[in-house]
Amino acid sequence: MNFADALPIDAVLDDVRRTLSARASAVVVAPPGAGKTTRVPLALMNEGWLKGRKILVLEPRRIAARAAAERMAQSLAETVGETIGVRARMVSKSGPKTRIEVVTEGVFTRMILDDPELHGIGAVLFDEFHERSLDADVGLAFALDAQGALRDDLRILAMSATLDGARVAELFGGAEVIVSEGRAFPVETRYLGRDANARIEDQAVDAVMLALRQETGSILVFLPGQGEIRRVEERLRERISDPAIMVAPLYGAMDMRAQDLALQPAAKGQRKVVLATSIAETSITIEGVRVVIDSGLARVPRFEPDVGVTRLETVRVSRAGADQRRGRAGRTEPGVCYRLWDEPQTQSLPAYPEAEIRSADLSALLLDCAEWGAGDPRSLRWLDPLPIAAIDAARDELMELAALDAEGRITAMGRRLRSLPLPPRLARMVISAAERGHAEEAAEIAAVIVERGLGGNDVDLVQRLEGFRRDRTRRANDMRKLAANWARIAAKGAGPLRAREDMSVAQLLALAFPERIGKSRGGGGQFLLANGRGANVEPTHPLARSQFIIAAELSGKAASTRILLAAAADEAEVMAAAGGRIRESDEIEFDVQAAALRSRRVRRLEAIVLANETRALVGNDETARLLAEGMARLGIDRLPWSKAQLQLRDRVGFLRAAGEDAWPDLTDAGLSVAIADWLAPFLTGKTKLTEIGADDLGAALDTLLPWHLKQRLDGEAPTHFEAPTGNRHAIDYESAGAPALHVRVQELFGVTQHPSIADGKLPLTLHLLSPAHRPIQITRDLPGFWKGSWAAVQAEMKGRYPRHPWPDDPASAPATARAKPRRS
Repeated sequence: MNFADALPIDAVLDDVRRTLSARASAVVVAPPGAGKTTRVPLALMNEGWLKGRKILVLEPRRIAARAAAERMAQSLAETVGETIGVRARMVSKSGPKTRIEVVTEGVFTRMILDDPELHGIGAVLFDEFHERSLDADVGLAFALDAQGALRDDLRILAMSATLDGARVAELFGGAEVIVSEGRAFPVETRYLGRDANARIEDQAVDAVMLALRQETGSILVFLPGQGEIRRVEERLRERISDPAIMVAPLYGAMDMRAQDLALQPAAKGQRKVVLATSIAETSITIEGVRVVIDSGLARVPRFEPDVGVTRLETVRVSRAGADQRRGRAGRTEPGVCYRLWDEPQTQSLPAYPEAEIRSADLSALLLDCAEWGAGDPRSLRWLDPLPIAAIDAARDELMELAALDAEGRITAMGRRLRSLPLPPRLARMVISAAERGHAEEAAEIAAVIVERGLGGNDVDLVQRLEGFRRDRTRRANDMRKLAANWARIAAKGAGPLRAREDMSVAQLLALAFPERIGKSRGGGGQFLLANGRGANVEPTHPLARSQFIIAAELSGKAASTRILLAAAADEAEVMAAAGGRIRESDEIEFDVQAAALRSRRVRRLEAIVLANETRALVGNDETARLLAEGMARLGIDRLPWSKAQLQLRDRVGFLRAAGEDAWPDLTDAGLSVAIADWLAPFLTGKTKLTEIGADDLGAALDTLLPWHLKQRLDGEAPTHFEAPTGNRHAIDYESAGAPALHVRVQELFGVTQHPSIADGKLPLTLHLLSPAHRPIQITRDLPGFWKGSWAAVQAEMKGRYPRHPWPDDPASAPATARAKPRRS
């Protein structure tokens, strides 16, 4: 086939035709703008191996599918629906003459599941495969399986702008990689830096105003999401007064007419500022753009298997993504790219975007695999290994929805869920609502959730639904038709209807997200969800005053999860929606403030306490265990230890520190570890700290010291030292270092050998005191003290305490605890 204008991909079209004539698979790597999306399908359209069958071209997004179909149809001087067709959500234009059909990846998955042999299809082209969407990976796994088992004549071609082609070729079983060098004009890169304290929207607006002054041509601005686009648009409309400059948003959740307006070239004498998400990185061309402003950010979904929540997270763009964005400025002439970060940061960007399959909710994938006959999805071919945690979470969810049986096989309910082109949870909501006579309302809710931005952007789902019902745009009309069809499908398989129940929007939404029922934490827009996650809405939004909410969409990390879409509910609606999940039980917990156990009867919806009342508490073995564990949290030092018990613990601690592990660990930390084992048996009948006595602790400690250790303890770590005067002085084992003895110096007169313990192996640290019990010397060598510094101490003490003896030779003087008698 001859083309009127030349494109870089033309140089390798013969290689593509030759390869697919001889082999079933191939990989084409070509940069953005090379023309692969439109030229390759047209070049293959009349190949003999097709035998009159169609070519399917898969695109990751609706807007890309429409744009590709329109460009190919224009090149044939036709309209879409003739030789070139398109099929996506809300778009279907094909006819009996259609030879090339552009479909979204999700549509292809449903096509191959409904017809595994792909009758009438000769080739499947996965365009922009580098985006690694979940639907692309699923579709490719099924296509490769069908090619190997059912259709060895099916051609599969992966086309990509930035991709490790060798990995894909290996997945294909050693396919040929065809590389097109492309053609791009030079692009100058200017780094504007990033102010961490400024909003990205403000920096983007400043960059646009700078580019308008410095450069000519239209501008393409990459922003992370719809919210940032709206805010930048508002600011630019305030600052741009030139009527020749048009500001045009571009994101997936827009009416097709508005998307077309952004894609069309600017009129003669005008400039366009297109504000886009990552949607504009590849697949679509915006004529006249020679300036790109890149925020360096993208918004991606992240699934958290532990709480079953998919949240939107703002991440840094990959180097490959940044290169694609930059390349948009050099499609038709030399251009400029302003980057809102510093040049050294480029090397720290990830090389490629993470495949969606690594961070997505895999419940739909698992259900599709079960329908395909692959109960274990790992039996299929994937470019990246499936994350086990996400697969396990998906299996648990589908079993809870009754979509899979215990062996992982799809059930009748699972097939009913698959009959609706919706995520499993939303499909189950529509089906369950249909059984209650509310299929239409539930289908409308599903439409608003899956079609981003439909009905406006209010956080309140009720407001969004009202906006959807008032909306008379083509997109809204098309979605109403789709929703009505979903309702018909769900009602058709519902069987005998129950008596129609009154159900609010919140109750219907809870059919899909029961674990996202949230209870207010006392105002300020803070809510606790049933799954244990905290979430919030703006304190000024009316939803912030709701007693309960059901969250449909969340954003942000665990520490600051923001509710993007929810419905308000009252307690009666929550009870009606979640009655089967609500449990009532008697719970006993330790009140740290009161240092006592408290008993209450609790009505709970998973993590949410709906109601509780205080109950009388009767002590038993279980309360003894709970009290002991509560004391560990409160602190072992709060127990009423006697001095003797504290000394016992210190003595054992001294011997254990000396290197003998046979001695038990009686430190606070050691006793806390197994407190239920040693203390609880002595707390039966007790419910608070004040009921625990020193006798209870003594009996408990006694069980921790075996008899043979008790026998050794007094000999190796005695409690007291008996002075020559006959007085007994407690040995201090708590002091840092060696055990210490605090004693008046006169009581040690006549002692010529330093006092020690542990069979004489360890000298005591002597704290020698004056008659007034004030310290005068610390020593671990008493004989040396007598011979050395005693003289200086003697001279000072004689004048201070004249009524007490201060002999010249204390080593031979009699010990005394008394003062010299008064003279008569």
